[in-house]
Formats: sequence, C-alpha cells, structure tokens
Amino acid sequence: MAYWIKYVGILLSLGLASEITYYVYKKLKHNYSRDGTKNTSGIFHEILFFPDKLVACKAYFEAKTGCQVANCSYTHEETGLRTLVNYIRGAKQTLDVCVFCICCHELADVVVEAYEKGVVVRVMVDNEQLEISGSQVGKLRRKGIQVRHDYSSFLLHHKFVVIDNQILITGSLNWTRSAITGNHENIIITNNPELCVPFQAEFDKLWDLYEPSKHLK
Repeated sequence: MAYWIKYVGILLSLGLASEITYYVYKKLKHNYSRDGTKNTSGIFHEILFFPDKLVACKAYFEAKTGCQVANCSYTHEETGLRTLVNYIRGAKQTLDVCVFCICCHELADVVVEAYEKGVVVRVMVDNEQLEISGSQVGKLRRKGIQVRHDYSSFLLHHKFVVIDNQILITGSLNWTRSAITGNHENIIITNNPELCVPFQAEFDKLWDLYEPSKHLK
C-alpha cells in the first residue's frame, strides 16, 4: 500500500510540475518574439470570441455598492462585452468609431460616457442603419456627438474603433445585442502601430469624404 501511495504521489508531483512548466513557458513566450529576442515593444493583442453566454450584471461591475440582488440572473464574471466596454472606457483623448450600425445600448452608453468626460468622439455608420429599430444614433446626436454616414448605395460595412490613435478594435462584430449574445463573432484588440496607423488613416479619409457640406444638393 505504501508503495502505491508513494507512486501516486510521484505522478501527482510530476503532473503539477508539468503544469507549472507550461505556465512559465507561456509567460516567457508572450515576452519573446519569434526569433527568440525579448519583446520590449509593449505591443499586445487580445482576441475575443462571441456569443457571450450570459449578460454581465452592470451593478456588479459599475455600482459603488456592487450588486445587491440575491440570486442575480446576470453574470458576475467578465464577458466579451464587458471587456470591449472597458477598452472604450479607457479612452483619454480621442475615440473614433466606424461601424455598420449601433443598436447595443451598453456600447452607445460608454461612447456617451467618453464624450462627457472630454474625449473627442467621432462616429460613422452606414446611412441605411441610421433609423433602424433600436438604433442608438439619435441618442448619440442628442448628446452632442458628431455622427456621420456614407452617401452611397453600397454599404459602409466596417467594424472598427481606434482609441487615442493607439489601440485598434476590429473584427466581425456588429454593435447589436443579437451579435453579442447570439452570433458567432470575433474581435481583435491591439496596439500594434502597423495595424493602428492604417485604420486611423482610413477613418480620417472617410470622415473627410463624408463631410456633410460636401454632399449638399
């Protein structure tokens, strides 16, 4: 019996050691580039997949007292939407949003929040999505946020955000509740300048192209 106890103990120790080794390996790999040199650039990438299985409890994450509801039906764990909201909330100077449509009120609310704390906010959407059911565009405009749209029979089908000219959020995700909680979607978040710079240039180009005075008849 003692032999088997010792044998099992050895196996468990080896298993734990291998888990620790793998964890350390992942941490080191994150800090080094493919050629083996240490990554000191500060560049990061984060990938989110949807749908979110549950909707996050807003009170739990944002209220000073937290969630006070017993057996709350919302989740108290981070979700893709919460992560996205937190990145947008981190904007300090500029927030450029170029998406097909805006129907998710949580995302619209955090854009308004950024604007009200002094961030320069610019929003672009597809012209056919301005007044669809659930559109949050009217709310953004009433708050004073600049919202432009295309003047084309084709779609403005982008889905990207540039924060402070330094962080890019892009992927397949539309800003709708069905996309967040129902569809199979993805977004990637990065501060890699090789990606951020061209997306910022694309936004600036479209913002100038669809300046309303250029399309007066």
